[in-house]
Amino acid sequence: MKNFHQELKPNKRKMMLMLTTLLIFIISYLCLSNGVFIIYQNLFYLPIVYSCFQYERKGLFFSAFISIFHYVLFSIFHPEPLWEEIVRLGVFLAIGLITYQLSEGIKRERLTVEHLNQCLIKDLSARAQLEEHLEQEKERLRIAIASIGDGVISTDQRGRITILNQVAERMTGWKQEDALELPFEQVFRIINEETGAACENPIHKVLEHGVTQGLANHTALISLDGTVRSIADSVAPIKNKNGDIQGVILVFRDVTDEKKRQEEIYFKSYYDALTGMHNRRYFEEEIKRLDVARNLPISIIMGDLNGLKLVNDTFGHARGDKLLMKAASAMKTACRCGDIAARWGGDEFVMLLPKTTKEEVEDIVRKILRSCSKMKVGSLNVSVSLGWGTKIEKDESLSKVLKSAEDYMYKHKLAESGSMRGNIIHAIFRTLREKNPRIESHSERVSLLCEQIGAAMSLSAKDINELKVSGLLHDIGKVTIDDRILQKTEKLTEYEWLEIKRHSDIGYRILNTSPDMSDIAVNVLSHHERLDGKGYPRGIYGEEIPLASRIIAVADSYDAMTNDRPYKKIQSKDEAIEELIKNKDTQFDPKIVDLFIEKILRTGDRIKRSSGN
Repeated sequence: MKNFHQELKPNKRKMMLMLTTLLIFIISYLCLSNGVFIIYQNLFYLPIVYSCFQYERKGLFFSAFISIFHYVLFSIFHPEPLWEEIVRLGVFLAIGLITYQLSEGIKRERLTVEHLNQCLIKDLSARAQLEEHLEQEKERLRIAIASIGDGVISTDQRGRITILNQVAERMTGWKQEDALELPFEQVFRIINEETGAACENPIHKVLEHGVTQGLANHTALISLDGTVRSIADSVAPIKNKNGDIQGVILVFRDVTDEKKRQEEIYFKSYYDALTGMHNRRYFEEEIKRLDVARNLPISIIMGDLNGLKLVNDTFGHARGDKLLMKAASAMKTACRCGDIAARWGGDEFVMLLPKTTKEEVEDIVRKILRSCSKMKVGSLNVSVSLGWGTKIEKDESLSKVLKSAEDYMYKHKLAESGSMRGNIIHAIFRTLREKNPRIESHSERVSLLCEQIGAAMSLSAKDINELKVSGLLHDIGKVTIDDRILQKTEKLTEYEWLEIKRHSDIGYRILNTSPDMSDIAVNVLSHHERLDGKGYPRGIYGEEIPLASRIIAVADSYDAMTNDRPYKKIQSKDEAIEELIKNKDTQFDPKIVDLFIEKILRTGDRIKRSSGN
């Protein structure tokens, strides 16, 4: 009952107070009118007064019990009925009943109020918990959106920005606080990256149709600073439980690097990395696609770069790659719309020409050859052998046309390769001369000495000419050796010496590419062999060493000793002769040394002395 009075409405409290006061006045009147003796008779009314003040039902029951008990006792001593007592009892019982009913109503109201208060407290508690839960959910959503690796943009029903996560901020260039309530298309500017045309706003589609949308291919996002990024995304509606659209959420990511990787993969799959032409795989797929009646006549051109191996062996693959790129450029330049040019193999190219007659393909061949004739890589000409064929009938096999073009190309190659190799060899010698003029003058002197020795040995004119050319080209392999090694004045290291020793083998490989120079190539290969078998590169000895190589060995050594060399002082003629004699039967052929000294060196001295006299 604590604080119960405060819970009652003011009018009910006043009514109960008035009723209680009335009962007190009535009891007091009765007591005063009947004397003090009657007071004990009315003591049983005190619980009624108590119940009026405390509004407790137990007071009413207790009062009724005392009243009845008093009346019973009074009846025993006073058998005559006391109507006054009965009326009094009835009045007070009626008052008690009324009080009881009032107290019950008040109690029910009190319980109702308490129940309402409890419900209100529960509702407030539930609401507080719900608000806390919503705040937690909002925080989790905020953290989730912020931690997503993709850009996230949310809009309301009007297409105005409501959310912009950090990734979206970075990609669009907008801060969330600046973008809020702005139109979506102002923040998210997208174009077709191939045409540059503005793309349709995907938000409007979703708001209109209520279904998830994706951006078209080749869509690019332009950020606030003008940066263009390729993107992929998905746009979905935000709906309430009734299915009504409340807004739109867009999730997008930067696919610029991904597209680059895809393009690289595609390029590697269908393009030649060196020349930029299509590769053989692409060509074979396209030849199947284009081999249809509507493309007739279909022509094919096969091309082969002349002398590539020789250039690679001599000047290195970097120079050979440049030749390949030049030849590819000539073929690509000759391509028309719809034609396909591809690198078929290492030094081979192929062109597929739909709707091209025999006359037209011959014009294209001439155009390619003219382009190549104007191209050079250093001192090297770009030379390509070409063959071609044309499919005219529908039932004709395009594979046979390809084979026919290839055979025709090899016929041209046989006719052109000799002159091409000769050109390359001359270019190599020119390169060696430009690289080290000392080698050129040394080679010319050795060539002259070889010619003189051959004449002294009464060799045929053909053999003397071969000997002369062999002497001229004996150091051609040095074109691949580092200048720093060739011009070094200090003692060579073991590695440097091994590099020097490679020049005879390299010279052989250079010259052996030309059939008409195969004998000269062998002479060059063996000019550092020794009679005792301790020479290089093969370690042969005696008569196994070609005669021309033995002659070049003597002439080469004498000229090297008697002329300026970066690693050794010049020796006098007599010192050189003494060195040749010293190494007879071990390094040099003794017959050639004796003949060289007696018939060339001594004879020259005698001629000089006689002319002086």
